[in-house]
Amino acid sequence: MLVVGAAGIDLVGRLQSELHTGTSSPAKIRSSFGGVARNVAENLARLGTPVCLLTAVGNDDAGERILKQAAEAGVDTQHVLCCQEQATGTYLAVVNHKGELSFALDDMRVIRSITPEYLRENESSFREASLLFVDMNLEAKSLRTAMSLARRFNLPVFSDPTSSGLAQRMLPYLDRLYFITPNSSEAAVLCNMQIGPQDREQARLAASYLVSKGVEIVVLTQAEFGLYYATTDESGYIPAISTEIADPTGAGDALTAAVIFGLLNDIPLDESMRLGVAAASLTLRFSGAVRPDLSLEKLYDHLVI
Repeated sequence: MLVVGAAGIDLVGRLQSELHTGTSSPAKIRSSFGGVARNVAENLARLGTPVCLLTAVGNDDAGERILKQAAEAGVDTQHVLCCQEQATGTYLAVVNHKGELSFALDDMRVIRSITPEYLRENESSFREASLLFVDMNLEAKSLRTAMSLARRFNLPVFSDPTSSGLAQRMLPYLDRLYFITPNSSEAAVLCNMQIGPQDREQARLAASYLVSKGVEIVVLTQAEFGLYYATTDESGYIPAISTEIADPTGAGDALTAAVIFGLLNDIPLDESMRLGVAAASLTLRFSGAVRPDLSLEKLYDHLVI
């Protein structure tokens, strides 16, 4: 499969007490490899799925380390763009002492280098893929090109809105997307409605609305309150697994990757969703965006029945 979107370095600080503005606050700070597309690609590779990544990094030490680590995980990185003009992307997050995200900043200017021309130069990657996953970090014209190439080669398109600020980029393509995984705030943008973080009925209505707009499979995640999924034929709710949170970064990407893995391998939809919840829970327990020991056996050991 083909994955297109962001890769970068994650810097995450977990507060040891309350945040004090105007001064430093004690925290545990860690660095790891991140980016929605890169995270999804690595998770899939660790589950044994052949995956090619199209992204852009800087021609710097961080970019070199990202490519080396991804390749070692089994991701095909031979077509990744190394840019002279831009630094590798960075995501900076602060989480509270409970492991909940307080705020985050990202500098993903390098992703502008994923141009329509670059994507067309890698047309063979689209031709050879079984499906496309794309995150919404892409500029509008590049996203349009990716969608056009997917249509040309009859690729089902899987996508993540990435953030509530970027989710609106998905709106023109709802009837061309096979699978999406918005959280409550992203779904609120896509549906133009308020969705409470633990309101299952609103989640059901939002998922049904997005299916009516043409999306084949909608997975609406609600963090510790589980997820609601819907298709034209079925729907359901999967509770979250009670988990002590070491780091929230990457949990949603792990869920997305595990569900995609399930669908690629003809695992029933409900079971695929449970694999996704297991992957998210396992990742929440790990201080990093992707668990290096992720495996299908580990997912089934952690499955919600």
